[in-house]
Amino acid sequence: MTAAHPRHQTLHTPVLLRDVVSALAPIDGGLYLDATFGNGGYTEAILNAAACTVIAIDRDPDAIARGGALADRYGDRLHLHEGCFSEMRGLAGPEIRLDGIAFDLGVCSTQLDQAERGFSFRLDGPLDMRMSKAGDSAADIVMRLDERALAQILWDYGEERASRRIARAIVRARTETPITTTGQLAAIIHAVMPAPRPGQVDPATRSFQALRIYINRELDEIEDGLGAAEAMLKPGGILAVVSFHSLEDRIVKRFLGARSSGRPNPSRHIPAVEGPAPTFELVSRKPILPDAGETATNARARSAKLRVARRTDAPADDGAPTAGKDATGRNASCG
Repeated sequence: MTAAHPRHQTLHTPVLLRDVVSALAPIDGGLYLDATFGNGGYTEAILNAAACTVIAIDRDPDAIARGGALADRYGDRLHLHEGCFSEMRGLAGPEIRLDGIAFDLGVCSTQLDQAERGFSFRLDGPLDMRMSKAGDSAADIVMRLDERALAQILWDYGEERASRRIARAIVRARTETPITTTGQLAAIIHAVMPAPRPGQVDPATRSFQALRIYINRELDEIEDGLGAAEAMLKPGGILAVVSFHSLEDRIVKRFLGARSSGRPNPSRHIPAVEGPAPTFELVSRKPILPDAGETATNARARSAKLRVARRTDAPADDGAPTAGKDATGRNASCG
């Protein structure tokens, strides 16, 4: 474990931890995958629940470094790998079959609390936002893309109604001085947005979320990760996914809805067509939500939703992972 940021070990509280571990129901000798290691909260709880093995993945090299102490404690029961959801089959091994997989989507609060990572406007720092510390930074994007492309990102990934106004302000501001810090970007947004009323979120929230999702290809990664999970789970294996906003949850809900039923009939006037056998069965049709006690002590839990499904013995839809170009024409890739 590196000496960097030791104080952040205790800052990230895993959301719906008991519910996730209860859903996975770890067994002695079982093999589980934590697709979002972070600070190791889910991994440690799974390892403590049974004499099992966990493969843990995270695209953030800092998270893998922080996991060193946990790896030392659990020995060959924990295998840490740096990489993305879309790479999990290669990282774990293409023939590996798992008893359970957990996803904790979105950004880790440790990343938000590090000004130098540039994820949050609460702390002024470099406008970065790269989970893997590779590829284009948020500063690169706001300085390079044209107004239309920036507005599209803010709309698609932040559902920001003022996307055009904010994009126009960014383009105007960068002609005067380079936009390189979170404080600069937040000030540009605040200058063209109404002040929030009590209880409303900061006007910069959606724009920062949108840039982060775009930079890290988060939504495509979720789709790819769910497809990989389908291929890697044993019959009876459990998939547990915690999401934090509507864009994430919509992908998870649609994936599980499609995979837990046959091909939908387009019209009642057309004879039903037999679809592929369901690859998942829903453990609960409605998401599991945190209780009042958890939301009172952990603000991050307030928007959390846990969806759980059990793998059937039907063959996986083992197509190629989601790829191609996004709305701005950029070639999508991990990093």
